[in-house]
Formats: sequence, C-alpha cells, structure tokens
Amino acid sequence: MKSHQTTQTMKPATAAKKLGVYLQATPAEFQEGVVTRAELNALQSDPPEWLRELRRNGPHPRPVVAAKLGTSISGLARGGITEALTTEQIEALKAERPEWLEKERATQAEVRKEAVRIKEKKAEQAEKAERDAQSGPSHS
Repeated sequence: MKSHQTTQTMKPATAAKKLGVYLQATPAEFQEGVVTRAELNALQSDPPEWLRELRRNGPHPRPVVAAKLGTSISGLARGGITEALTTEQIEALKAERPEWLEKERATQAEVRKEAVRIKEKKAEQAEKAERDAQSGPSHS
C-alpha cells in the first residue's frame, strides 16, 4: 500500500513562533511565503545567518523576553512591556532591576514552586491509588 503524503505547510507566524523569533523582524521572503515542515526542520538544524542574528540580538517576541527576564507574559504587560525587545534592552532591564521586574520575578518563582507542589501532590495521590488498587477491595 502506497501512502500519498501531502506536504504540511504553516503560516510564517506559526513558523516564527516555533523558531522563537519575532515575525516582523524576519526577512520579507519569510514573512510573505509559507513554510513547509521540511523547511522548518532545515531552519532549526542549520539556521541561516539572519536567524542566528535574530536569536542572538533580537528583537525577541514576548514569550522569549519573558523567559529571559524570568517573568510571565502577563507580568511583562503589567510592567508596561508590550513590544518585542532586543537582547540589549533585556540586558539593560536586568541591570536596572526596576521594581515591577523584581515583583514579577518573585511572583513567577511562587508560581513555579506551587506548580511543583501540585505535581508532587498528584504523584502521591496516584501512588496511593495504585497501592489501594493492589491491596484489593477493603471491607469496612
């Protein structure tokens, strides 16, 4: 049996998101075309100079900015950051350590701790359920 596989394509915005770059900063031919899965894989495995440059210096999309600053995207918005930032701008913010950034980093740290606590609790509950299931039905 022979399968006819169609070439999977994606919009430039989707490809930019997968590559972790700001779409508006990519070359016009990237923004105007469609990207196949094979082209995306090639860009990831052997990035051209424009992609390496964007990843190195930006401007970076908000998810990347948030990750580099140790905050959430919502935290960026609360801090007044709604646009893409360059690596230089991100480093300046890290050096400046504005009050909003310190507060958002602390919030993000709490969110991470809570996520770990919930994950551990769920694992304990699953373990207990498995032990209970292995011991058979209990007669009370």
